[in-house]
Amino acid sequence: MKIDIHPKNENDTIQKEIISKIRDYINYKNLEPGDKLPSERKLSEKFEVSRGNVREAIQTLESYGLLISKPQSGTFIADIGPVAMNGMITDILRLEKSDFKSLVETRILLELKTVRLAALRRTEEDLKQIEEALEAYAEKVKNGEDAVQEDLLFHLAIAKACGNSTINTFMLTITPEIITNFTKYHVCDKNIAFIGIQEHREIYEAIKEQDPQLAKEKMKIHFKMLYQYCYNIKD
Repeated sequence: MKIDIHPKNENDTIQKEIISKIRDYINYKNLEPGDKLPSERKLSEKFEVSRGNVREAIQTLESYGLLISKPQSGTFIADIGPVAMNGMITDILRLEKSDFKSLVETRILLELKTVRLAALRRTEEDLKQIEEALEAYAEKVKNGEDAVQEDLLFHLAIAKACGNSTINTFMLTITPEIITNFTKYHVCDKNIAFIGIQEHREIYEAIKEQDPQLAKEKMKIHFKMLYQYCYNIKD
């Protein structure tokens, strides 16, 4: 599995423009909960942007619970009134792009809870996926290769094992931006990467033994240097 990296700063403006246009379209057409939006193709033609950009904008609004996409059926207005809809979209458009420190801080706080849930809820299939991600990471590091993606795939496997789809989705949302900045700031040197192999194994073993407290403690140890780096980062 490979994580696609799409730098957000290049299309943030166009995404906000499309979201604004979708809001205006909903208001102009007086669409109500349950009403269907035009297809991505039609919206891309109407807004004169690519279908990919329309898709991303729809996914953003879907992540906030404002739209609902149904396979083979299309995209529909969620069960939310026009006042709330307009207010939430206005707030979304005001959001500033998260900085690296904020993203990493959020990830740390989230994963300390996620790893506890994973230890309690993991299935044998979850455990297999975590182990596979661990071995892929270890192999890359031992071969002297960049293992940032494999590192984060290990953490994504834990997020999936926690059994909370919202947490899993949120981790998938912030992961590409974290990868981009890991590469930009050269966060992990080779020594830290080698230490990471053992730390990953200890986290894995705690999850395997279904010991939530130990899993959390091992995750805190794993994040210690990253947390220090985050707070000492220089722009």
